[in-house]
Amino acid sequence: MAAIDKRTHERTFVRTFFTTPTAVEGEDDSAKMLEGAAGLSGMEAPDVWVPDNEDATAPNMRDEGAQNIIDVVSEYGPDYPGEIHPRVVWHRDSPSTRYQGFQRMLEITDPDNGAVEYIDGFVIPEVGDIDDWKKADEFFTIIENEHGLEEGSLKMSVIIESGAAELAMGKLRDEMGKPTNNLQRMFLLVDGEVDYTKDMPAITPTGGLPAWPELRHNTSRGASANGLIAVDGPYDDIRDVEGYHERMTENQAKGMLGIWSLTPGQVVEANKSPLPPQEGYWILDADGREVELEREDGVEVYAGNRVSLEETDDGYVLSVGSDDLELSEGELREELLDLLDYVPSLDDIVDSMEEFEAAKESGKGAIAMTQSATVEIDGVRVDIGRDRMWDEATYQALQTPITLFQDVYENRPDQHDDLAELYDEAVVERAMDVGN
Repeated sequence: MAAIDKRTHERTFVRTFFTTPTAVEGEDDSAKMLEGAAGLSGMEAPDVWVPDNEDATAPNMRDEGAQNIIDVVSEYGPDYPGEIHPRVVWHRDSPSTRYQGFQRMLEITDPDNGAVEYIDGFVIPEVGDIDDWKKADEFFTIIENEHGLEEGSLKMSVIIESGAAELAMGKLRDEMGKPTNNLQRMFLLVDGEVDYTKDMPAITPTGGLPAWPELRHNTSRGASANGLIAVDGPYDDIRDVEGYHERMTENQAKGMLGIWSLTPGQVVEANKSPLPPQEGYWILDADGREVELEREDGVEVYAGNRVSLEETDDGYVLSVGSDDLELSEGELREELLDLLDYVPSLDDIVDSMEEFEAAKESGKGAIAMTQSATVEIDGVRVDIGRDRMWDEATYQALQTPITLFQDVYENRPDQHDDLAELYDEAVVERAMDVGN
């Protein structure tokens, strides 16, 4: 059986999954949206571009959409900076739909049409149980043999939009690597919360989508167990940038570092979101709301009204919401440390990793790292500091953002200029060396 815990594809991380209609009805050039997406670069270009010949394209336009994929990818493919994975039609309960998807995949990958050398794989929607995944894999294998391609060379990603597909993730580990299939070709597990909600079936008072945190956790777990990459579904309120960031932050804490993007603007936000910040900063839990402190002359200043601090003859009064606490100086430091957290910059993470590596080389298994700051609330300044023990497990956990940064830098040279604007050149060089 294959070693499925090891990722077999070049990309270790996928931040962005960007879908584009393959044919727009009523336009002189039905492929204009494909052509626009194919010309994106830098932070506007996704890690995975998905010409969407399923839900995003009207059924009567899908044959034309398949031809548009061929025409656009054969022209723009040589210079496209990300991976290209068209989505085709499929359905666990419809043999005729599966056959349509198979026929279009067969046409798109025909070497005589000039597109297949730039096609990295296909996205299969509406999958069911594990046997349905194996049916799709068999179609991939037939296509590869029909066109003289190496078996397993076309990656397969699936969209989890049914309870059956969610349960199938738990069986994938037992199936992948068997000589009777080529499921090692699996690449992405992508959540599709809209159809998942329909499949459950679920109802909310407002008619909005449930958040489905369990699905996102299960998909992230399924990806981790099988050496794959987890991607969250679309966030359709494209103007709600703050909500999009909150969703990505929640996902990243689950190990789901990729998200569906519907616009180039969302692609930019999602490409940057998992990267460490340019400058480290402190955040304060202000009565349930996280607030970033402003740095002024080396002092971290809170300027809101949810938290207040007053110095008295006997000590201090710290007010958080409706709670007033009378504290000594030592007690105040402890309370503030409970309310404060530090978000490290790329430079901070590299510094800490280098310091631990040096300590490990000198024979130390663990060291204390100190974080300190002067915090100002209502004009009252307090010096705080905490020691955090670093051992090998801490080092490995903190290495993930560096590994992601290295993966991006190696695979997306078109983003080097953008990264140079975010980070100092010396920090980039050190980040590419640390941990290797």
